[in-house]
Amino acid sequence: MEWSALLSVLGINLSGVAILFVSAWVVSVALGNASIIDVFWGLGFVLVAWLSAVVGDGWIGRKVLMTVLTTCWGIRLSIHIFLRSRGKGEDPRYRAFRRRGGERFWLTSLWNIFLLQGALLLVIAYPLVHAQTIPGAERLFWTDIAGTVLWTIGFIFETLGDLQLKHFLSHPENRGKVMRYGLWAWTRHPNYFGETLIWWGIFLIALSTPLGAITVIGPALITFLLLKVSGVTLLESTLKTHREGYAEYIRTTSAFFPRPPKKQKIA
Repeated sequence: MEWSALLSVLGINLSGVAILFVSAWVVSVALGNASIIDVFWGLGFVLVAWLSAVVGDGWIGRKVLMTVLTTCWGIRLSIHIFLRSRGKGEDPRYRAFRRRGGERFWLTSLWNIFLLQGALLLVIAYPLVHAQTIPGAERLFWTDIAGTVLWTIGFIFETLGDLQLKHFLSHPENRGKVMRYGLWAWTRHPNYFGETLIWWGIFLIALSTPLGAITVIGPALITFLLLKVSGVTLLESTLKTHREGYAEYIRTTSAFFPRPPKKQKIA
């Protein structure tokens, strides 16, 4: 295994992500809107996938597979977030950060939000870098196929969940109500569940390459973040107290892993 080549590719990705996220920070300062980082999140993974594909020494078939899957996911996510947030101002999460940061928030947000998320992105994306950089395994294995299937299921969950929620919120009569139909009847966070499947699928593909098991750090980190930090826990801390009927939704619907909903209590 050529560790020097891997370190070189990691360094190139570090530089690329740093440039992208510092540029995003500059845009956020100009707009007065730090939540622009969410639009750049998916694009950062696309950048890592393409840089690794161009400079990595991995098998061309796996590089194409990794790059196509990541590009489809990253661009869809970025477009979805851009359209969802367009014209709505800064996300409440970032407004809270801005209040706590005071007058220096414009500067401290560079490392507290933008560079921090860039660092997390590089760890999560390590399976992409590893699988496209490490030579050997020049054919498709069952892990490549299983990973692609798992990625596909995750992509469907995330995309369909977003579409169902968008359709629900497009009707004014649903304002303030809880979305509990379609995939949302089986899990309170089908989009987060889908995203974890996507990255475990990418890990399975990376597992086909030498020492691919060490890339487990990527899907493990995104799963932890979505479950315990920036996903389920953070979102539900607000919804529990500000969304009527959400307590009953919690009682009847799985938080993460899909399962048939429990029967609602009859008042």
